[in-house]
Amino acid sequence: MLRISYYGGIVAVPEWFWLVFVFAYGACIGSFLNVVIYRLPRDKSLTRPPSSCPACEKRIRFYDNIPLISWLLLGAKCRYCKARISPRYFVVELLTALLFVAVFVLYFITEYRRLGIEAPTGIGMFLAGGWLVYLNAVVLLAGLLAAAAIDLELWVIPLPVCWFVTVVGLISASAGVYIVNPDIVWTYKLWPSASARTAAVTVAAAVGLVISLVLLWAGVIKRSYQSETDEESPQEDRPDYPHRLEVLKEIVFLLPIIVCSMGGLWLSRHTSLGLKLSQVPAIAGFLGSLSGYLAGCGIVWATRILGTLGFGKEAMGMGDVHLMGAAGAVIGPVFVVIAFFIAPFFGLIWAGFQMFFKKTRQIPYGPFLSLAVFTVMIFHDWFRDYIATLYLYY
Repeated sequence: MLRISYYGGIVAVPEWFWLVFVFAYGACIGSFLNVVIYRLPRDKSLTRPPSSCPACEKRIRFYDNIPLISWLLLGAKCRYCKARISPRYFVVELLTALLFVAVFVLYFITEYRRLGIEAPTGIGMFLAGGWLVYLNAVVLLAGLLAAAAIDLELWVIPLPVCWFVTVVGLISASAGVYIVNPDIVWTYKLWPSASARTAAVTVAAAVGLVISLVLLWAGVIKRSYQSETDEESPQEDRPDYPHRLEVLKEIVFLLPIIVCSMGGLWLSRHTSLGLKLSQVPAIAGFLGSLSGYLAGCGIVWATRILGTLGFGKEAMGMGDVHLMGAAGAVIGPVFVVIAFFIAPFFGLIWAGFQMFFKKTRQIPYGPFLSLAVFTVMIFHDWFRDYIATLYLYY
Protein backbone atom coordinates (compact mmCIF):
# COMPACT_ATOMS: atom_id res chain seq x y z
CA MET A 1 0.00 0.00 0.00
CA LEU A 2 0.97 3.64 -0.49
CA ARG A 3 1.46 6.18 2.29
CA ILE A 4 0.52 9.71 1.27
CA SER A 5 1.29 12.86 3.22
CA TYR A 6 -1.92 14.71 4.04
CA TYR A 7 -1.96 17.90 6.11
CA GLY A 8 1.14 16.81 7.94
CA GLY A 9 -0.19 13.33 8.71
CA ILE A 10 0.19 9.96 7.03
CA VAL A 11 -2.81 8.25 5.46
CA ALA A 12 -2.58 4.65 4.26
CA VAL A 13 -4.39 3.99 0.97
CA PRO A 14 -4.89 0.27 0.22
CA GLU A 15 -4.48 -1.04 -3.32
CA TRP A 16 -8.11 -2.08 -3.59
CA PHE A 17 -9.10 1.58 -3.29
CA TRP A 18 -7.08 2.41 -6.41
CA LEU A 19 -8.62 -0.52 -8.27
CA VAL A 20 -12.13 0.65 -7.40
CA PHE A 21 -11.24 4.17 -8.47
CA VAL A 22 -9.76 2.96 -11.77
CA PHE A 23 -12.82 0.77 -12.41
CA ALA A 24 -15.19 3.69 -11.80
CA TYR A 25 -13.07 5.99 -13.94
CA GLY A 26 -13.00 3.43 -16.75
CA ALA A 27 -16.78 3.05 -16.58
CA CYS A 28 -17.15 6.83 -16.96
CA ILE A 29 -14.85 6.79 -19.99
CA GLY A 30 -16.95 3.91 -21.34
CA SER A 31 -20.04 6.06 -20.96
CA PHE A 32 -18.36 8.72 -23.10
CA LEU A 33 -17.32 6.07 -25.62
CA ASN A 34 -20.99 5.18 -26.02
CA VAL A 35 -21.61 8.78 -27.05
CA VAL A 36 -18.73 8.56 -29.53
CA ILE A 37 -19.96 5.23 -30.92
CA TYR A 38 -23.48 6.54 -31.51
CA ARG A 39 -22.86 10.13 -32.59
CA LEU A 40 -19.52 10.26 -34.40
CA PRO A 41 -20.40 8.07 -37.42
CA ARG A 42 -23.70 9.96 -37.71
CA ASP A 43 -21.90 13.33 -37.88
CA LYS A 44 -23.47 14.56 -34.65
CA SER A 45 -21.81 16.76 -32.03
CA LEU A 46 -20.28 14.90 -29.09
CA THR A 47 -21.28 17.67 -26.66
CA ARG A 48 -24.61 19.04 -27.88
CA PRO A 49 -27.40 18.37 -27.31
CA PRO A 50 -27.17 16.69 -23.88
CA SER A 51 -27.90 12.97 -23.66
CA SER A 52 -31.50 12.15 -24.52
CA CYS A 53 -33.59 9.10 -25.37
CA PRO A 54 -33.48 8.40 -29.14
CA ALA A 55 -37.13 7.24 -29.03
CA CYS A 56 -38.95 9.98 -27.08
CA GLU A 57 -36.13 12.57 -27.14
CA LYS A 58 -36.56 13.26 -23.42
CA ARG A 59 -33.41 14.55 -21.77
CA ILE A 60 -31.71 11.93 -19.61
CA ARG A 61 -31.26 13.13 -16.02
CA PHE A 62 -27.92 12.70 -14.27
CA TYR A 63 -29.28 10.00 -11.97
CA ASP A 64 -30.34 7.98 -15.02
CA ASN A 65 -26.92 8.39 -16.60
CA ILE A 66 -24.71 6.74 -13.98
CA PRO A 67 -22.44 4.23 -15.75
CA LEU A 68 -23.49 0.57 -15.32
CA ILE A 69 -25.80 1.27 -12.37
CA SER A 70 -28.50 3.26 -14.16
CA TRP A 71 -28.86 0.68 -16.93
CA LEU A 72 -29.47 -2.03 -14.33
CA LEU A 73 -31.84 0.02 -12.18
CA LEU A 74 -33.92 1.09 -15.17
CA GLY A 75 -34.18 -2.48 -16.40
CA ALA A 76 -32.63 -1.47 -19.74
CA LYS A 77 -35.64 0.75 -20.51
CA CYS A 78 -36.20 4.49 -20.81
CA ARG A 79 -37.79 5.96 -17.67
CA TYR A 80 -40.35 7.89 -19.73
CA CYS A 81 -41.32 5.95 -22.86
CA LYS A 82 -40.11 2.50 -21.76
CA ALA A 83 -38.19 2.09 -25.01
CA ARG A 84 -35.49 -0.58 -24.86
CA ILE A 85 -31.94 0.59 -24.13
CA SER A 86 -29.40 -1.42 -26.09
CA PRO A 87 -27.19 -3.76 -24.02
CA ARG A 88 -24.28 -2.23 -25.93
CA TYR A 89 -24.24 0.68 -23.48
CA PHE A 90 -23.73 -1.60 -20.51
CA VAL A 91 -21.24 -3.85 -22.35
CA VAL A 92 -19.04 -0.95 -23.52
CA GLU A 93 -18.98 0.63 -20.06
CA LEU A 94 -18.13 -2.69 -18.41
CA LEU A 95 -15.47 -3.60 -20.99
CA THR A 96 -13.82 -0.20 -20.69
CA ALA A 97 -13.77 -0.42 -16.89
CA LEU A 98 -12.29 -3.93 -16.99
CA LEU A 99 -9.66 -2.90 -19.55
CA PHE A 100 -8.60 0.05 -17.40
CA VAL A 101 -8.30 -2.21 -14.36
CA ALA A 102 -6.51 -4.95 -16.32
CA VAL A 103 -3.83 -2.56 -17.58
CA PHE A 104 -3.40 -1.06 -14.11
CA VAL A 105 -2.94 -4.52 -12.58
CA LEU A 106 -0.53 -5.65 -15.31
CA TYR A 107 1.61 -2.52 -15.00
CA PHE A 108 1.53 -1.60 -11.31
CA ILE A 109 0.24 -4.52 -9.21
CA THR A 110 1.73 -7.66 -10.75
CA GLU A 111 4.33 -5.76 -12.83
CA TYR A 112 3.75 -8.32 -15.60
CA ARG A 113 4.70 -5.45 -17.92
CA ARG A 114 8.03 -4.20 -16.57
CA LEU A 115 8.43 -0.42 -16.65
CA GLY A 116 11.85 -0.10 -15.04
CA ILE A 117 10.75 2.86 -12.91
CA GLU A 118 12.25 2.62 -9.42
CA ALA A 119 9.66 3.00 -6.65
CA PRO A 120 8.86 1.09 -3.43
CA THR A 121 5.32 0.28 -4.56
CA GLY A 122 3.34 -0.06 -7.75
CA ILE A 123 1.35 3.06 -6.95
CA GLY A 124 4.61 4.87 -6.35
CA MET A 125 5.71 3.73 -9.79
CA PHE A 126 2.49 5.13 -11.20
CA LEU A 127 3.10 8.52 -9.58
CA ALA A 128 6.78 8.54 -10.61
CA GLY A 129 6.00 8.64 -14.33
CA GLY A 130 4.16 5.40 -14.96
CA TRP A 131 0.93 7.39 -15.22
CA LEU A 132 1.93 8.56 -18.72
CA VAL A 133 2.65 5.00 -19.84
CA TYR A 134 -0.74 4.02 -18.46
CA LEU A 135 -2.49 6.96 -20.10
CA ASN A 136 -0.93 6.09 -23.44
CA ALA A 137 -2.14 2.50 -23.17
CA VAL A 138 -5.72 3.19 -22.09
CA VAL A 139 -6.21 5.90 -24.71
CA LEU A 140 -5.21 3.38 -27.37
CA LEU A 141 -7.48 0.70 -25.92
CA ALA A 142 -10.42 3.11 -25.63
CA GLY A 143 -9.90 4.17 -29.23
CA LEU A 144 -9.70 0.56 -30.40
CA LEU A 145 -12.87 -0.33 -28.49
CA ALA A 146 -14.81 2.59 -29.97
CA ALA A 147 -13.52 1.88 -33.48
CA ALA A 148 -14.34 -1.84 -33.21
CA ALA A 149 -17.87 -1.16 -31.94
CA ILE A 150 -18.58 1.29 -34.77
CA ASP A 151 -17.03 -1.08 -37.32
CA LEU A 152 -19.18 -3.96 -36.10
CA GLU A 153 -22.35 -1.91 -36.45
CA LEU A 154 -21.73 0.19 -39.56
CA TRP A 155 -18.68 -1.36 -41.26
CA VAL A 156 -16.79 1.93 -41.01
CA ILE A 157 -14.02 3.30 -38.80
CA PRO A 158 -14.32 7.07 -38.19
CA LEU A 159 -10.94 8.65 -38.86
CA PRO A 160 -11.17 11.22 -35.99
CA VAL A 161 -10.83 8.33 -33.50
CA CYS A 162 -7.62 7.20 -35.22
CA TRP A 163 -6.26 10.73 -35.46
CA PHE A 164 -6.87 11.41 -31.77
CA VAL A 165 -5.00 8.25 -30.72
CA THR A 166 -2.18 9.11 -33.14
CA VAL A 167 -1.75 12.60 -31.70
CA VAL A 168 -1.68 11.22 -28.16
CA GLY A 169 0.97 8.70 -29.20
CA LEU A 170 3.14 11.36 -30.84
CA ILE A 171 2.90 13.72 -27.85
CA SER A 172 3.54 10.98 -25.29
CA ALA A 173 6.60 9.68 -27.09
CA SER A 174 8.00 13.22 -27.40
CA ALA A 175 7.25 14.37 -23.84
CA GLY A 176 7.79 11.05 -22.07
CA VAL A 177 11.57 11.47 -21.98
CA TYR A 178 11.11 14.51 -19.73
CA ILE A 179 9.10 12.44 -17.25
CA VAL A 180 10.94 9.11 -17.35
CA ASN A 181 14.70 8.65 -17.86
CA PRO A 182 15.36 8.22 -21.61
CA ASP A 183 17.59 5.19 -20.92
CA ILE A 184 14.66 3.48 -19.19
CA VAL A 185 12.34 4.44 -22.04
CA TRP A 186 14.72 2.86 -24.55
CA THR A 187 15.54 -0.27 -22.51
CA TYR A 188 11.96 -1.14 -21.57
CA LYS A 189 10.36 0.22 -24.76
CA LEU A 190 7.90 2.36 -22.81
CA TRP A 191 7.38 4.48 -25.90
CA PRO A 192 8.66 4.19 -29.45
CA SER A 193 12.12 5.69 -29.93
CA ALA A 194 13.91 5.89 -33.26
CA SER A 195 17.39 4.57 -33.93
CA ALA A 196 19.69 6.50 -36.26
CA ARG A 197 18.58 4.62 -39.35
CA THR A 198 14.89 4.72 -38.41
CA ALA A 199 15.12 8.46 -37.77
CA ALA A 200 16.59 9.20 -41.20
CA VAL A 201 14.11 6.99 -43.05
CA THR A 202 11.16 8.41 -41.10
CA VAL A 203 12.10 12.02 -41.81
CA ALA A 204 12.48 11.21 -45.51
CA ALA A 205 9.15 9.33 -45.56
CA ALA A 206 7.45 12.30 -43.89
CA VAL A 207 8.83 14.57 -46.62
CA GLY A 208 7.45 12.16 -49.22
CA LEU A 209 4.06 12.19 -47.48
CA VAL A 210 3.96 15.98 -47.59
CA ILE A 211 4.81 15.90 -51.30
CA SER A 212 2.01 13.39 -51.96
CA LEU A 213 -0.52 15.47 -50.01
CA VAL A 214 0.45 18.64 -51.89
CA LEU A 215 0.13 16.84 -55.23
CA LEU A 216 -3.25 15.47 -54.13
CA TRP A 217 -4.42 18.93 -53.08
CA ALA A 218 -3.23 20.42 -56.37
CA GLY A 219 -5.12 17.80 -58.35
CA VAL A 220 -1.99 16.26 -59.90
CA ILE A 221 -2.74 13.00 -58.08
CA LYS A 222 -6.32 11.75 -58.17
CA ARG A 223 -8.06 10.45 -55.06
CA SER A 224 -9.11 6.80 -55.26
CA TYR A 225 -12.78 5.86 -54.93
CA GLN A 226 -13.69 9.50 -55.47
CA SER A 227 -17.36 8.66 -55.93
CA GLU A 228 -17.57 7.39 -52.33
CA THR A 229 -17.84 11.03 -51.28
CA ASP A 230 -20.65 11.68 -53.76
CA GLU A 231 -24.01 10.72 -52.30
CA GLU A 232 -25.64 10.65 -55.74
CA SER A 233 -23.17 8.17 -57.21
CA PRO A 234 -23.83 4.42 -57.21
CA GLN A 235 -22.09 2.17 -54.73
CA GLU A 236 -18.77 0.63 -55.82
CA ASP A 237 -20.04 -2.93 -55.37
CA ARG A 238 -20.86 -3.58 -59.03
CA PRO A 239 -19.09 -6.64 -60.51
CA ASP A 240 -17.68 -4.50 -63.30
CA TYR A 241 -16.35 -1.70 -61.08
CA PRO A 242 -12.63 -1.03 -61.85
CA HIS A 243 -11.22 -1.63 -58.38
CA ARG A 244 -7.75 -2.38 -59.73
CA LEU A 245 -7.67 0.98 -61.49
CA GLU A 246 -8.66 2.73 -58.27
CA VAL A 247 -5.81 1.24 -56.22
CA LEU A 248 -3.36 2.21 -58.96
CA LYS A 249 -4.16 5.78 -57.93
CA GLU A 250 -3.17 4.84 -54.39
CA ILE A 251 0.12 3.41 -55.65
CA VAL A 252 0.83 6.71 -57.40
CA PHE A 253 0.09 8.51 -54.11
CA LEU A 254 2.55 6.25 -52.27
CA LEU A 255 5.38 6.54 -54.81
CA PRO A 256 6.88 9.80 -53.40
CA ILE A 257 6.84 8.27 -49.91
CA ILE A 258 8.59 5.11 -51.11
CA VAL A 259 11.19 7.00 -53.14
CA CYS A 260 11.95 9.41 -50.30
CA SER A 261 12.19 6.50 -47.84
CA MET A 262 14.81 4.86 -50.03
CA GLY A 263 16.64 8.17 -50.13
CA GLY A 264 16.49 8.35 -46.34
CA LEU A 265 17.96 4.85 -46.11
CA TRP A 266 20.85 5.96 -48.34
CA LEU A 267 21.39 9.07 -46.20
CA SER A 268 21.49 6.95 -43.04
CA ARG A 269 24.40 4.98 -44.48
CA HIS A 270 26.40 7.89 -45.87
CA THR A 271 25.67 10.81 -43.52
CA SER A 272 25.25 11.41 -39.80
CA LEU A 273 21.76 12.94 -40.16
CA GLY A 274 19.98 10.02 -38.51
CA LEU A 275 22.55 9.78 -35.72
CA LYS A 276 22.18 13.45 -34.85
CA LEU A 277 18.38 13.19 -34.74
CA SER A 278 18.36 10.02 -32.66
CA GLN A 279 20.68 11.54 -30.04
CA VAL A 280 18.02 14.09 -29.03
CA PRO A 281 15.60 12.02 -26.86
CA ALA A 282 12.47 14.09 -27.60
CA ILE A 283 13.09 14.03 -31.36
CA ALA A 284 13.94 10.33 -31.24
CA GLY A 285 10.65 9.70 -29.42
CA PHE A 286 8.61 11.74 -31.90
CA LEU A 287 10.24 10.05 -34.90
CA GLY A 288 9.86 6.63 -33.26
CA SER A 289 6.14 7.23 -32.85
CA LEU A 290 5.87 8.61 -36.38
CA SER A 291 7.72 5.57 -37.75
CA GLY A 292 5.19 3.37 -35.94
CA TYR A 293 2.36 5.28 -37.57
CA LEU A 294 3.89 4.93 -41.02
CA ALA A 295 4.65 1.23 -40.46
CA GLY A 296 1.11 0.49 -39.27
CA CYS A 297 -0.43 2.35 -42.19
CA GLY A 298 2.05 0.91 -44.65
CA ILE A 299 1.61 -2.78 -43.92
CA VAL A 300 -2.20 -2.60 -44.03
CA TRP A 301 -2.17 -0.37 -47.10
CA ALA A 302 0.16 -2.77 -48.90
CA THR A 303 -2.20 -5.64 -48.06
CA ARG A 304 -5.16 -3.59 -49.30
CA ILE A 305 -3.43 -2.86 -52.61
CA LEU A 306 -2.15 -6.39 -53.21
CA GLY A 307 -5.49 -7.93 -52.21
CA THR A 308 -7.43 -5.61 -54.50
CA LEU A 309 -5.09 -6.23 -57.43
CA GLY A 310 -5.29 -9.98 -56.84
CA PHE A 311 -9.03 -10.40 -56.27
CA GLY A 312 -10.39 -7.48 -58.29
CA LYS A 313 -12.40 -6.07 -55.36
CA GLU A 314 -11.60 -3.74 -52.49
CA ALA A 315 -9.70 -5.90 -50.02
CA MET A 316 -9.50 -3.74 -46.87
CA GLY A 317 -10.91 -0.36 -45.96
CA MET A 318 -8.89 2.80 -45.44
CA GLY A 319 -10.23 2.88 -41.89
CA ASP A 320 -8.15 -0.22 -41.14
CA VAL A 321 -5.10 1.59 -42.53
CA HIS A 322 -5.54 4.53 -40.18
CA LEU A 323 -6.45 2.26 -37.24
CA MET A 324 -3.17 0.38 -37.43
CA GLY A 325 -1.35 3.65 -38.00
CA ALA A 326 -2.76 4.94 -34.71
CA ALA A 327 -1.76 1.73 -32.95
CA GLY A 328 1.74 1.99 -34.39
CA ALA A 329 2.10 5.56 -33.10
CA VAL A 330 1.56 4.20 -29.57
CA ILE A 331 3.29 0.79 -29.57
CA GLY A 332 5.94 1.39 -32.24
CA PRO A 333 6.75 -0.08 -35.68
CA VAL A 334 7.97 -3.52 -34.63
CA PHE A 335 5.05 -4.31 -32.34
CA VAL A 336 2.40 -3.05 -34.76
CA VAL A 337 3.80 -5.34 -37.47
CA ILE A 338 3.63 -8.25 -35.02
CA ALA A 339 0.02 -7.34 -34.24
CA PHE A 340 -0.84 -7.30 -37.94
CA PHE A 341 0.36 -10.87 -38.34
CA ILE A 342 -1.50 -12.00 -35.21
CA ALA A 343 -4.85 -10.60 -36.39
CA PRO A 344 -5.55 -13.36 -38.97
CA PHE A 345 -5.51 -15.97 -36.18
CA PHE A 346 -8.46 -14.20 -34.55
CA GLY A 347 -10.15 -14.25 -37.94
CA LEU A 348 -9.57 -18.00 -38.17
CA ILE A 349 -11.03 -18.50 -34.69
CA TRP A 350 -14.13 -16.59 -35.73
CA ALA A 351 -14.38 -18.62 -38.95
CA GLY A 352 -14.15 -21.83 -36.93
CA PHE A 353 -16.87 -20.57 -34.59
CA GLN A 354 -19.11 -19.85 -37.58
CA MET A 355 -18.51 -23.31 -39.04
CA PHE A 356 -19.13 -25.09 -35.75
CA PHE A 357 -22.30 -23.19 -34.82
CA LYS A 358 -23.35 -22.70 -38.45
CA LYS A 359 -23.44 -18.94 -38.12
CA THR A 360 -23.43 -16.85 -41.28
CA ARG A 361 -22.87 -13.30 -40.04
CA GLN A 362 -19.68 -11.74 -41.34
CA ILE A 363 -17.88 -9.09 -39.35
CA PRO A 364 -15.33 -6.48 -40.47
CA TYR A 365 -11.60 -6.84 -39.92
CA GLY A 366 -11.22 -3.89 -37.52
CA PRO A 367 -12.16 -5.90 -34.38
CA PHE A 368 -9.57 -8.57 -35.24
CA LEU A 369 -6.88 -5.90 -35.61
CA SER A 370 -7.92 -4.40 -32.27
CA LEU A 371 -7.72 -7.78 -30.51
CA ALA A 372 -4.28 -8.37 -32.01
CA VAL A 373 -3.00 -5.01 -30.75
CA PHE A 374 -4.35 -5.76 -27.27
CA THR A 375 -2.61 -9.15 -27.35
CA VAL A 376 0.70 -7.54 -28.22
CA MET A 377 0.25 -5.05 -25.38
CA ILE A 378 -0.33 -7.89 -22.89
CA PHE A 379 2.67 -9.92 -24.05
CA HIS A 380 4.82 -6.87 -24.77
CA ASP A 381 7.76 -7.96 -22.61
CA TRP A 382 7.77 -11.47 -24.04
CA PHE A 383 7.96 -10.12 -27.60
CA ARG A 384 10.57 -7.56 -26.57
CA ASP A 385 12.80 -10.17 -24.92
CA TYR A 386 12.37 -12.59 -27.82
CA ILE A 387 13.37 -9.95 -30.35
CA ALA A 388 16.40 -9.07 -28.20
CA THR A 389 17.53 -12.72 -28.20
CA LEU A 390 17.24 -12.80 -32.00
CA TYR A 391 19.57 -9.80 -32.25
CA LEU A 392 22.04 -11.50 -29.92
CA TYR A 393 21.83 -14.75 -31.83
CA TYR A 394 22.56 -13.16 -35.18
